[in-house]
Amino acid sequence: MYLVLAVSDVDRAYDFYRTVFGWTSRLEWPEEYTDLMISDEDRLGLYRRDGYAETAGREPVALNGRVSPAYLYVRVDDLDETIQRIERAGARKLSPRSARGWGEEAAFFADPDGNVVAVARRLAQ
Repeated sequence: MYLVLAVSDVDRAYDFYRTVFGWTSRLEWPEEYTDLMISDEDRLGLYRRDGYAETAGREPVALNGRVSPAYLYVRVDDLDETIQRIERAGARKLSPRSARGWGEEAAFFADPDGNVVAVARRLAQ
């Protein structure tokens, strides 16, 4: 999996995702792009909005307090701890932690750029 998010400030976004999930950069173009290692195979790219627009051929929608129409869904080992970290890192709470119909407990947040991030854990069967 390789997901790329448009962000207004790459350094701020990197600090957010490193603080919340501990993901570190594998590849960097200073102030333009960073590539975070989620696993040996999976990556999260953080791309400055103007560079994203140039690559994609279109300017990403300015969210202006709204949230993106897609979300990053991350299963974590310790949901309580992750929720505390994401809140301390400055995320905006969107949907409280609750049991979801698909057998998981999840909470939804918006990162500093309005990209939606869900943190979740599987419920005991």
